[in-house]
This record gives sequence, C-alpha cells and structure tokens, in this order.
Amino acid sequence: MSAELYRYSFAPTVSFEEVEASLVLAVMAAESLHGQAQVRLDAAHALDVDKRRIVIDAATPVGRDLNRLFLGFVSREFGEDSFQVDRIQERHEPQGAAA
Repeated sequence: MSAELYRYSFAPTVSFEEVEASLVLAVMAAESLHGQAQVRLDAAHALDVDKRRIVIDAATPVGRDLNRLFLGFVSREFGEDSFQVDRIQERHEPQGAAA
C-alpha cells in the first residue's frame, strides 16, 4: 500500500495564520463536495507551525480534492512563488506481513 502525500513549505514572509485559514476553507469546501463525515474519514492532513509546513494525504478522492482546493487557494492568496510543494510517496506494508 502506498500513501501519496503533498508537503507544502511556506516562505517566512507569508503569514502562517493565514495559511491555516486557507486550509480551513479548503476543508469546508471539500465538505461541500463530499460531506462532513467523509472528509473527516478520508482527508488526512497535518500542520507543523514551527517548520511552516502542511502535509496533505491525497491517497483518496477526498484527499485529492482537498489538496487541489488548498493549492488553488494558497496560489491565489499568496502567489505561486511564496511556497514550495513536494510530492512524497511512501510505501507501507500491511500489518502482519512477513518480512
């Protein structure tokens, strides 16, 4: 099984409080598309305030929509040069798998 993660790193000139607000808006928009319960189940994300990073798991259709919405919001709000996005693919072995 693999996870498809997107890590956003923001420039020091960007208000991280505003970045967090953009994430909240993206979550609300995803809820409009998929419903609150489905977003809660399938739209994993994490914030690291100290490193000024947000990671979004886009392994599900809901996560992919959240990622697209967030990217669109921060691109328009802060400009494409104000952050970097990296695609990270991780492989996870199912629990109980023989080594």
